[in-house]
Amino acid sequence: MFRQSIVVFGIFFLFLTCSKVEDKNPLQKALSSENFKIKGVMDSLDQYEVQIRYTQIDRKGETVTFTDFDFQVNENQYFYPASTVKFPAAVAALEKINEIDSLSIQTRFYIEGDSVETTFAKAISEIFAVSDNAANNRLVEFLGQDDLNQRIKDKAIGPIRVAHRLSTSNADELVTKPLVIYLNDSTTASSKPIINTPLTPLVLNGIEKGKGFYASDSLYKEPFDFSLKNYYPISSQHNVLKRIIFPESFAPEERFNLSPSQLGALREAMYTLPGELGYDTEEYYDSYVKFLMFGDITQPMPDYIKIYNKVGYAYGTLTDCAYIHDVKNDIEFMVTATILVNKDGIFNDDAYEYDEIGIPFLAQLGRELYNIELNRKR
Repeated sequence: MFRQSIVVFGIFFLFLTCSKVEDKNPLQKALSSENFKIKGVMDSLDQYEVQIRYTQIDRKGETVTFTDFDFQVNENQYFYPASTVKFPAAVAALEKINEIDSLSIQTRFYIEGDSVETTFAKAISEIFAVSDNAANNRLVEFLGQDDLNQRIKDKAIGPIRVAHRLSTSNADELVTKPLVIYLNDSTTASSKPIINTPLTPLVLNGIEKGKGFYASDSLYKEPFDFSLKNYYPISSQHNVLKRIIFPESFAPEERFNLSPSQLGALREAMYTLPGELGYDTEEYYDSYVKFLMFGDITQPMPDYIKIYNKVGYAYGTLTDCAYIHDVKNDIEFMVTATILVNKDGIFNDDAYEYDEIGIPFLAQLGRELYNIELNRKR
């Protein structure tokens, strides 16, 4: 009888311990949801390569406290970052502008050989509103890959390697194209080409993926090699976001050298919806590049929820790095999450389960965490 009591007590204690762990780990609670959009992924976790960092934010006076919760976050476990690299490109471009007296975010320019004239402000706006590849590539030509990477690393953020441009014929070119910059309405000046360091292959877990890939309309039955691709892990993405939203929480040497007006313009670009910039709302609906919370619906987002974020989607990988702020209910939190949806294991065949699995998972994850925040005592 005594031994039986000990066993019963032990089970009861284990239950209490597990309950407390779950109470203390809201991310695990969100991922334990019975909603099929979450459960379907969690029940077959190995194939999805999920990584998540969730940050609770608490304020006391002028002090901001971060509490991070991780799920499978690992800098050594590779995933393709896709368009999320446009965020550090925008930040680095703004910082470089500050170092050149003749430039501002409203400076007009075009890339030599390109007919499109733009401004730095417009390029950054296009990057966040609709994830425009050409706008990002113009900033890469302005910065060069080496300078872009070094500016991020200098802030103690973590590893990053922007090695190539996105969706363009000169993606891997090590020499940048000159910018033709308008000094005034009638006078232009050309920047010098920048020569960048040759690439060395990444050595990371999961750098080869799948069982085949298409190239030049031919199927190659071997894993797809990402070792010369861009690299921007969850931890680095999250750290960039923290420094942009809460720069005062970091030592001066860990902050980006951005003016208050630049920070304001950048943050506004991050949450502005496509329709507010004149894009066709049928094609570019509110959540077109807002995967967390709203990615699986096309109805207008509530105006009291602002999502400052950057998504990426390519090669079957979906990623969203977001600061979510509900101004009506005074809720704020951060999430950076990635998932691979490539059931057949073939890359470049355009048969990815973005709409069926990936985006619904990220949307429901955002809702689960939002509901936790809604009920959390502060």
